[in-house]
Amino acid sequence: MIFVDTGAWFARFVPSDPDHTAARNWFARNTEPLLTTDYIVDELLTLFKVRGEYRRAVEVGPPLLGGEVCNLEWVTQSDVVGAWNVFSTYQDKGWSFTDCVSRVVMERLEITTAVAFDMHFHQFGRIVVVP
Repeated sequence: MIFVDTGAWFARFVPSDPDHTAARNWFARNTEPLLTTDYIVDELLTLFKVRGEYRRAVEVGPPLLGGEVCNLEWVTQSDVVGAWNVFSTYQDKGWSFTDCVSRVVMERLEITTAVAFDMHFHQFGRIVVVP
């Protein structure tokens, strides 16, 4: 199982993104099951809208939320509490709260690989970041 971060989804779906080619090629080659969270979908849909990609949000939202594109993991109350602990402990990192939720969910599900284009997943430790 491979975790997919917001930036990777954005790059996959938006041709003008600088990482689009790398994302497109990686998703095309990947044969492993993918997982993302409802928090990531929330962040992605918001990012689409603020970057002028509202139509894309409307197209991509239903299949992501319906679990058609990948496995969708709904964040639990325990995940949020754990994320708060990470968020408040690692104040020296630039991790968003959603990043902290992702880290906690990955630990809970024992996922060790993430597709991401930002440095935050590299900072989590014990995570292989692709592409």
